[in-house]
Amino acid sequence: MSQPTILVVDDEQPFRDFITRNLDVRGYRVVTASDGLEALAAFERESPDLIILDVMMPNLNGFDVCRRIRQISTIPIIVLTALGEESDKVTAFDLGADDYLTKPFGVGELLGRLKAVLRRARWESQPPSSAAVRFDDLEFDSARRRVLRGDQEIRLTPTEFTLLAVLIAHAGKVLTHRALLQEVWGPEYGNESEYLRVYINRLRHKIERDPSRPRHLLTEQSVGYRFEP
Repeated sequence: MSQPTILVVDDEQPFRDFITRNLDVRGYRVVTASDGLEALAAFERESPDLIILDVMMPNLNGFDVCRRIRQISTIPIIVLTALGEESDKVTAFDLGADDYLTKPFGVGELLGRLKAVLRRARWESQPPSSAAVRFDDLEFDSARRRVLRGDQEIRLTPTEFTLLAVLIAHAGKVLTHRALLQEVWGPEYGNESEYLRVYINRLRHKIERDPSRPRHLLTEQSVGYRFEP
């Protein structure tokens, strides 16, 4: 099986070279872009498996690129943010990014985040029942990685799908923030509760009839979340 293709987008050549060198030596196929317009062109041309995307760039910033790609694709996206820019992280998640890296970062963190996001994109676990799960007018099909409303597919990112799958697999049970983070994002996570807040909100807007009064994705205050079919 061939290694994934990674699109690295950053206007700073030292960062592009750093990422490219460390991924290339581990067998990944790497393509690069130095601004937002180049990124969109490379995305169309190369069909990458994952994008590492800087925020601050000329000719479309990373947020604009993420927004445009999310209109047509659920490809995993890791956003690069400046140190301490908490608002950038929240904006990135709101736009559908799967994770972020704060500059400067080390090789271990880069590889850990990349592998975790790719793992979510290939998530193959099944709910307790292999049958599709139906609730309201929705059908959750784990085997085919699809959520349908009637004949219309609801587009979910890999992280959104995995989070929903884990909640459905434990229907009726409260899953703590830490348990969800470690199950969905990986064992190295546990304190990033803002991840869950943003992603639960995104899921509610996609699957709930009234996102402001959810019936299925329920919050257990200060504890975690619960799925009720």
